[in-house]
Amino acid sequence: MGQIRRSSFRPAWWLPGAHLQTLWPSLSRARPRADLVARRIELADGDFIDLAIGRGPGPRVLVIHGLEGGLESHYAASLVARLEREGFQPVFMFLRGCSGEPNRLDRAYHSGATEDLAEVLASMGTDPEGPPTAAVGFSLGANLLLKYLGETKQPALGFAVAVSVPFVLRDAMLRLDLGLSRIYRRYLVGKLKASVGRKFATRDLPLSVDLDAIDDFNAFDDRITAPLSGFDGVFDYYNQASCRQYLRRIRIPTLIIHARDDPFMFPSTVPWEHELGPGVTLELADHGGHVGFVSGPWPWRPHYWLESRIIRGLRELSAASRLDTPEAHATAPPRCSGKR
Repeated sequence: MGQIRRSSFRPAWWLPGAHLQTLWPSLSRARPRADLVARRIELADGDFIDLAIGRGPGPRVLVIHGLEGGLESHYAASLVARLEREGFQPVFMFLRGCSGEPNRLDRAYHSGATEDLAEVLASMGTDPEGPPTAAVGFSLGANLLLKYLGETKQPALGFAVAVSVPFVLRDAMLRLDLGLSRIYRRYLVGKLKASVGRKFATRDLPLSVDLDAIDDFNAFDDRITAPLSGFDGVFDYYNQASCRQYLRRIRIPTLIIHARDDPFMFPSTVPWEHELGPGVTLELADHGGHVGFVSGPWPWRPHYWLESRIIRGLRELSAASRLDTPEAHATAPPRCSGKR
């Protein structure tokens, strides 16, 4: 069984509340220019995944973005640059259709498309540098990463970090229909619809659907995501793609960073300790929002705590993975169940 522990994060006094924590880095953080090498991986189904690879010589770390994200996301290029400075080689993975060029197939990426991650890792496993040692996933990318780790008997990763995880997709859909969280829903659904419009601007959309009539995730996933990806409706998609049911099977050292006040989810969406596999530590903060976690004394001196915690987590997990033996598990003291 894994463990749940309290996070050391304390939010900046000038960014109280989940929404300010969520919006501040997205609206105000500078995006550094990254000097990355582009690479395309051809997939078995005829589609492709694009990567952007750093030039650092150290251990490879795969970074997986969230819904409609990319290198322009506030957490992306800055983390890539920080990884290089800290002695890692970052590998940024664009999910299908998110690299600036529409993907070839009618289907796009989705929260449960772990076959794409598996193919990317297998392809990189033949590189002279070897496969990524670790992966960091954000939001949708975090769900994808945890599902892969839980459903794969021998994952091609040594350790992982997952941030602001939508553990239960149906919960996320419902939460984003409430209160101020509808701001994020309108923005993200708008981006999804725009992506579909660009992709099918020069070819027929194989569905009878009015994009203008879609204004929430339930409708988009039921009328677009599910049929194009082979699911039997929206709830079949949510049930199969949600990572919470896979957490108990994760064995490799894995850190999950999450805030109880995440405006994309309910507090009850967070799993219980007995649902976590022996490799998993869920670090819960009372505050932090969704991929926020901003501290610091003044607005002109913000500290992006999340980025520092990810780097420290990678180093801690690297050490844990070297010590993670059957003998170590056998001698570990028992823990109480039922905590959250």
